[in-house]
Amino acid sequence: MGSYFYLRVNLIVLSTILTKSFSKDTALLLLRVITGTVLIHHGFEKTANIENFADAFVRPLHLPFPIFLSYVAAFSEIGGSWLLIIGLATRFGALAIVGTISVAIYHGVVTSGGFNIYILELLLLYFAAAGCITFTGPGIFSLDEVIIRILKSESEEIEVATLTINKKSGNLKVEELKEVKKEGFFRFLQSNLLSETSS
Repeated sequence: MGSYFYLRVNLIVLSTILTKSFSKDTALLLLRVITGTVLIHHGFEKTANIENFADAFVRPLHLPFPIFLSYVAAFSEIGGSWLLIIGLATRFGALAIVGTISVAIYHGVVTSGGFNIYILELLLLYFAAAGCITFTGPGIFSLDEVIIRILKSESEEIEVATLTINKKSGNLKVEELKEVKKEGFFRFLQSNLLSETSS
């Protein structure tokens, strides 16, 4: 009986260590920062000699506007990497990287005459990392999360204010409550974002 209990406890501990998430958000932070950090230099390499990149990678695919598309690829990698690192508009940054890497994978398949793992392995790792971030989001250690929390707290303050009004008047309708919430959100945007751009 004692050995069965001991074995059972060990299996539970082992399964927890092997399969349970200690911190998904910490893992996402590591994935975002490392992916962005190692990918960003590829974008800067492209801008250093854009003609060479266009000749080697864009023109062989017979795509129109090779110089323009080369700049798009470079700035997708640079901008997307920065967005991943700081966690701002993270899914858009990850999507930009997924798009650029998809074209690079296609180029690798076309130029090597098929699926060559030695050419594609790094591209597939970048694609997988950016794809995971696209599907899961940035996690709590990101500017996206900070912005959402600010907007959520503003919304909660507006809701408390409208409930107070509702208690006093006793006849505020649901439609009016929704309208007050919307007005509060746009007032928040105007006072915090639009006022800075207009001045």
